[in-house]
Parts: sequence; structure tokens; C-alpha cells
Amino acid sequence: MAGEIRIGTQGWNYAAWVGPFYPEGTRPADMLTLYAQAFGTVEVDSTFYATPPPNSVRGWARRTPDDFVFALKMPQEITHERHLRRAEAETETFLERARMLGPKLGPILVQMGPEFAPPDFDALESFIPRLPRDLRFAVELRQAKWMRPDVLWDLLALLAEHGVALALSDGRWIPRDMVLELAAKPTADFHYLRWMGPNRDLTDFSHVQVDRGEETAEWAGVLRGLTVDVFGYMNNHFAGHSPASARDLQRRLGIAPVDPKQIGEQISLF
Repeated sequence: MAGEIRIGTQGWNYAAWVGPFYPEGTRPADMLTLYAQAFGTVEVDSTFYATPPPNSVRGWARRTPDDFVFALKMPQEITHERHLRRAEAETETFLERARMLGPKLGPILVQMGPEFAPPDFDALESFIPRLPRDLRFAVELRQAKWMRPDVLWDLLALLAEHGVALALSDGRWIPRDMVLELAAKPTADFHYLRWMGPNRDLTDFSHVQVDRGEETAEWAGVLRGLTVDVFGYMNNHFAGHSPASARDLQRRLGIAPVDPKQIGEQISLF
């Protein structure tokens, strides 16, 4: 049985999207409500910089429909500064805040920095077993050294033991062929996918500037064969304009995308 596939973007608050995606004149305060008319999930980048205040979390929930899902990044203080060590209090505070989303809380991304290497495996061994099992977590690692067979075996075993996903990123850190291979080896009841692009050269996010059709078609073929749920998020740097990239993937998966011309008519619906 195939799992549920949710496709969205990394973030929603981009001025360059006004016009090509959001209606002309859209205010930043209205972007999330409009975004939720086109996509059913989003990855929140702001939680990486700090645990959000309660009013922000309540506002996110209030401005989105009942079946909308937020994926939250764990704060950098936990992942990048403390490297998961001696971060119990900070983790507990963040998770308490995340739970305020109720049923709208999706996976939590534990995104490690590029300096987090296989010698730090002990930090994962200590941190992951303490995560609550009623929430979904995905771990992203940004060093190709984690893909060495001797290291990867232990990593996948640890994640599978605790039902934590290995976040798969189509970017510059790990070769795509390895990422696609790992897609066939889920360690949880869901996959967390991030389409990043090979570099950060793109700075205009108003339109697609790189043809990623071949890569997107390959990913669509992989996703159609999965039996676990999928949460997938496009980055602007993947092709230049992540809403268009997300719609392209939806089309290839047989998910009817929402035409940007159709959003904005019910701006105060939620």
C-alpha cells in the first residue's frame, strides 16, 4: 500500500513570489494563508534560528486549514552549537512549543551542520533514544563521510531502532545516486525529502531558471514506488522558484497542482 505524499516548499515568506505565485499586493502577514491554499505542508525555517514564541505558533495554526502540516527545524542552538550534547532543557522547551500546533505538527528536522562528522556518532546515540516516540523526527547529515558502509550501517540501525527517518537531500553534500538508493531503505514510517540544488548561485526567486525536469522525473518514479508516507520540500535554489518546482513534482506524481491564479480569493478563510 502506498503512503501519503505531501509536497511543499521550504518557507513561504518571499517577496519575489509576489506576482508569480502570490497575488500582486500581497502583504507578508497574508502569505501563509495564501500558501496554504496551494500546498498542504511547509517546512518552517525560522525555528532553526530560535524557538518560536507561543503567539507565532498559534498564529500559524490559526491561519491554515485543519489538514495542513508544518515541518519544523530544530533550533541551531541544539544542533549546530551544542551538537546535541547537554541540550536536554533546550530540546524540551522547543518540543513543548512545537506541540502547540496539535495535529498540524508534522516531522521535526534535526539538521546537523557540515562539521558534524562520524566521530560525533556518540552524540546521536545519546540524543535519539531520548526523543518522544509520539512525534516524528528526521535527521539530516551534511557530510559524505556518513555514507561510508561501515558508518552508514550503524547509523541506519540506530535510526530504525527508534523510528527516526534519515532526511534525504538532493544537494551538494551526498551524491544523488546514494540518496536515491537510501530512499529504498526507510528507517521510519515516513521519508523526509529536501530538494536543495547543487549550489547557491541563484538569487532571483521569481521564476524557474534551471531545467530540473530530468531530476524531478527520476524522483517522481522513486516516490511512486514507496510504501511509507512522504514529506517533501523544494528549495528556491533547486531551480529558481520553489512553488513551480513543487507543482511540477505534484503533476508527475498525479497530484493536481493548484494554479497560482486560483489562490487569494478567500484570504480570510482561516
